[in-house]
Amino acid sequence: MSPTFDLVLKGGTVVNQDGAIERDIAVSAGRIAGIGSFAETSAGEVVDCRGLHVLPGVIDTQVHFREPGLEHKEDLESGSRAAVMGGVTAVFEMPNTNPLTTSAATLEDKLSRGRHRMHCDFAFWVGGTRDNVDDLPELERLPGAAGIKVFMGSSTGDLLVEDDEGVARILSKTRRRAAFHSEDEFRLRERAGERRPGDPRSHPVWRDEIAALTCTQRLVGIARSVGARIHILHLSTAEEVDFLIPHKDVASIEVTPHHLTLTDEAYDRIGTLAQMNPPVRAQRHRDRLWWGLEQGLLDIFGSDHAPHLLEEKRKDYPASPSGMTGVQTLVPIMLDHVNAGRLSLARFVDMTSAGPQRLFGIARKGRIALGYDADFTIVDMKRRETITNGWIASKCGWTPYDGTSVQGWPVGTMVRGRLAMWQGDLAAPSTGEPVLFHEALPRG
Repeated sequence: MSPTFDLVLKGGTVVNQDGAIERDIAVSAGRIAGIGSFAETSAGEVVDCRGLHVLPGVIDTQVHFREPGLEHKEDLESGSRAAVMGGVTAVFEMPNTNPLTTSAATLEDKLSRGRHRMHCDFAFWVGGTRDNVDDLPELERLPGAAGIKVFMGSSTGDLLVEDDEGVARILSKTRRRAAFHSEDEFRLRERAGERRPGDPRSHPVWRDEIAALTCTQRLVGIARSVGARIHILHLSTAEEVDFLIPHKDVASIEVTPHHLTLTDEAYDRIGTLAQMNPPVRAQRHRDRLWWGLEQGLLDIFGSDHAPHLLEEKRKDYPASPSGMTGVQTLVPIMLDHVNAGRLSLARFVDMTSAGPQRLFGIARKGRIALGYDADFTIVDMKRRETITNGWIASKCGWTPYDGTSVQGWPVGTMVRGRLAMWQGDLAAPSTGEPVLFHEALPRG
């Protein structure tokens, strides 16, 4: 008798919207075909998940994979390899490449580069600029587009729209949720002299909490005036946490593992490896971010994976570029926080799977449910490991967490019913496909 299912994940603790329950998951044609108890003889392949937790596939909605233009730092294959090695099943990649992702042609170029070359599924943010503002209603609804991304403060790349009028023009055109790097460019220019050569500890002095808060206040006001939805990336200050409490009707919020884990002591310990935008800050900011997470104010985790080679990062500040790796360490760092009691596993799932699905209208992902893509992050909550540079699959080969011991480890990454990673090894050829969105479904 031929098998009923292509695959059965056997005996794992399945974590989903109805709790954490030991059961099997059946998969057929890349989709979830059943949840319950299934005989091993009913499957063409069985994956033994006893003693493991099976989570909905983790979705990292902010990564910089540097292709095209900066492939010496990272490319779509290497960045997605790092993703699946860390348990991530889908990524949204940012537009500040060379050329910038600001047109239908540059978006399609990235999609063609990613298909069956990336190890996980993917979407691409389209940069919003003064030049393409009239095209945004069409661009944000193209298949494979995650939405529109705007830089209000300068960072890596050439995308910058710093003035209220320019941002208002963009938001008056968008209908999907637009994402923002929220730092006030005018204050950054005024305070550039606060940077002390050779001293990365001056980075958060230059890019201070007022620069972040002022920009976020401006952004929320603009969003209200034009009736737009906004997504604030990598929130980093206590002041923004408190300001955003009454504005959740228009603003969703991302927080990164490094802003929840590191403080400004990292500048003394690892120097410019801790340099990123917005900066890692004093402990009071980290504490308030955790409070916002506990209160349900923050919506999702994003890694802001932004790799640079070590020789670039080791330049004297401020010649050193901002950014750090993160896509491969998102799961183990946050699972360690789960094991330490700082958040529940259910909240982790909401921040990495259900939350991204809810905010961005992702089709068939974000839950373990009948008919959904068979995307799973399989983890061993008891396993203790030490994160090392040698484990990092990114081209740059380093992590700010080198030498950090954690409890909770990704042991399997399944993308649409295919094991991409199992027990630390790539398990299949790359089969990545564009993520589908309810507001940007393929036509015809």
